[in-house]
Amino acid sequence: MRSTFAYQDNMVKPPLLYDKWFLFTVVSIVSLGLLMMTSASIEVSEKQMHMPFYFLFKQLIYLIFGLAIGSVVLQLKTQFWERIGGYLLLINLFLLAAVLIPGIGHSVNGSMRWIGISFLTFQVSELTKFLVVIYMAGYLVRHQTEVSYTLTGFLKPFGVLCLIAILLLREPDFGATVVVTGTTLGMLFLGGMRLRYFIMLLASVLLGLAIIAVSAPYRLLRLTSFLNPWAHPFDSGYQLTQSLIAFGRGGWFGLGLGGSIQKMFYLPEAHTDFLFAVIAEELGLVGMFVVILLFLTLIIRIFLIGRQAQLLDRHFQGLLAYGFGIWIAIQFIVNIGVNIGLLPTKGLTLPFMSYGGSSVLVNSLVIAVLLRIDHENRQKVLGFK
Repeated sequence: MRSTFAYQDNMVKPPLLYDKWFLFTVVSIVSLGLLMMTSASIEVSEKQMHMPFYFLFKQLIYLIFGLAIGSVVLQLKTQFWERIGGYLLLINLFLLAAVLIPGIGHSVNGSMRWIGISFLTFQVSELTKFLVVIYMAGYLVRHQTEVSYTLTGFLKPFGVLCLIAILLLREPDFGATVVVTGTTLGMLFLGGMRLRYFIMLLASVLLGLAIIAVSAPYRLLRLTSFLNPWAHPFDSGYQLTQSLIAFGRGGWFGLGLGGSIQKMFYLPEAHTDFLFAVIAEELGLVGMFVVILLFLTLIIRIFLIGRQAQLLDRHFQGLLAYGFGIWIAIQFIVNIGVNIGLLPTKGLTLPFMSYGGSSVLVNSLVIAVLLRIDHENRQKVLGFK
């Protein structure tokens, strides 16, 4: 009898201290992203660098660095971010200003978004998205009553948002401005802002973005050309028409891995902003559905982590997870909208999949913090904390 109980005790599985579906989804998206990014970049890499897998090797290096940084961040309690969030955002503001200084900031395709030395550059706007979420989560917890019942409660973070937007637009980076603004608005709404105040703020932001969008000739051209790209297929509508051709060629099941024609110097930025078009061409409607399903699963799991944290009275952690979920959802929706011609062209990558070292590093931070939030949730449920 005693041996039977011992056997049953050995059969009891210890509780998981992480969300296996969340982790599985992240690994699946990153793995598929590496595969498709390599396929989309192999022709460009061969011609420009004389190495067919140059972009793959560089992406893997950043991914290894990201895993190393993420493993360190995973050991930090989430209260650490709550304590230093404001200081980190202040440092980030200085970095955004430094990017605009010639000799410090690096220009690529006419935009001053990178800071660093030689090939070791970093896109500060990617870090801004991460730090804005941390700052807003802390602010909403500290000023919950003020945000819920007074007008000044949301005017304070709105002032910070305006300063960040001004610096981002000076680079210029309208895409990052949209993501940061949308994420902030979403967090304010979930943080308890009164509906009438939220509508007033939303109307003001939309009006401001509209004015900004039409104030610069190149932005106005993007707004008008995406409505009918075929009117100027070899000029302002070129990139979108090539992307739409990729979607049309893909059909139900695609041309097969490596079979894309558009990536052969027809579609600009095929391995970055327009990676989804290459996925559509090579994997077809079925492949697009798989990618969309994976991202929907990821976003749902992130919001479930946030909901669990709030049910455990861990409001900072809950808002932090919500903020990351909103950010990923906005960037994912905007990227696909741009690729299929529903939205004007913006410099936004497909999260976790497109080529970009800065994006890989920051995404690693996001995943590490989310895993830590989920880990702490489970510890509290089990009575460990």
